Amino acid sequence: MIDMNFNTPLAAAIISISIAGTAVKAQEDAPFTVMETGETYQQLSDAVDAIGGNNATIVIAPGAYRDCAVQSAGRITYKASVPGQTILDGGICEGKASLVLRGKAATIDGIIFQNQRVVDGNGAGIRIERGDLYVYNAMFRNAEQGILSANDPSAEIVIDRSTFQRLGRCDRGLSCAHSIYIGYFGSLKVTNSRFEKGSGGHYVKSRAPRATINNNSFDDTQGRTTNYMIDLPAGATGVISGNVFVQGENKENWSAFIAVAAEDRDHSSTGLNIHSNSASLAEGIKRYTWFVADWSGDQLRIANNSLGPGLTRYQRR
Repeated sequence: MIDMNFNTPLAAAIISISIAGTAVKAQEDAPFTVMETGETYQQLSDAVDAIGGNNATIVIAPGAYRDCAVQSAGRITYKASVPGQTILDGGICEGKASLVLRGKAATIDGIIFQNQRVVDGNGAGIRIERGDLYVYNAMFRNAEQGILSANDPSAEIVIDRSTFQRLGRCDRGLSCAHSIYIGYFGSLKVTNSRFEKGSGGHYVKSRAPRATINNNSFDDTQGRTTNYMIDLPAGATGVISGNVFVQGENKENWSAFIAVAAEDRDHSSTGLNIHSNSASLAEGIKRYTWFVADWSGDQLRIANNSLGPGLTRYQRR
């Protein structure tokens, strides 16, 4: 298990994406190259359309772009030519996201997504509606949501080595948005990633029946009006382990760190294994809260977690 102290090289490397990316200006040459053909395009959507139902990689030059694209077929990799120096900055397609994905599969590698906002309050870096999604070395920041999904029980979502910062909202009388909100996909896996400075909602909310959430850091010390760190509102099996959680002061709901089946019991949670995590309140906070709040009625496994003062291991609701 990796060391998820907030000052680890992993955290520093992920955060440095922000510093490198903001200094870059979009280049004038056609920045979107389909690697397999060598063809270049001025707009991301043109590169996506050129690939169609095929399998290909779009390499994106350093720069900040207000582009967006809708992928309706094929398997496409969206890859920064220099990780952390390609920014999709506020472009929105279909009133949803910078990337709207409903092909067979999509892979994101080394790209920053920022400033996505829409009228309904669900502006996202990525809206995944169908197909598998793989996200590596990415950053999502300063938007209403980082990743938002529809439902595809046959597909999986994998997120690794990525940062989610200043995301989420609960305002304007609209339903809340979250750093990550996954619908009824087949499974969700989140590893080696960082969640911090949330601006409302939950950090990870997933209705997938299987969840693997391992070796991440959830730093809520600078969050505002945030809710749970992990919410599995329909129940789930899987593993939550090796994570570091710190709950901040400014909470909309501070009653629990992890919530299971708080809204529905659509999936069995029997055997959900929550182990080897570290959880604490931020320095100076004095309150009592639960590490796991469970509405499922199923038998969970909760063991070997390190809990700071004020935290109680488990509450059955």
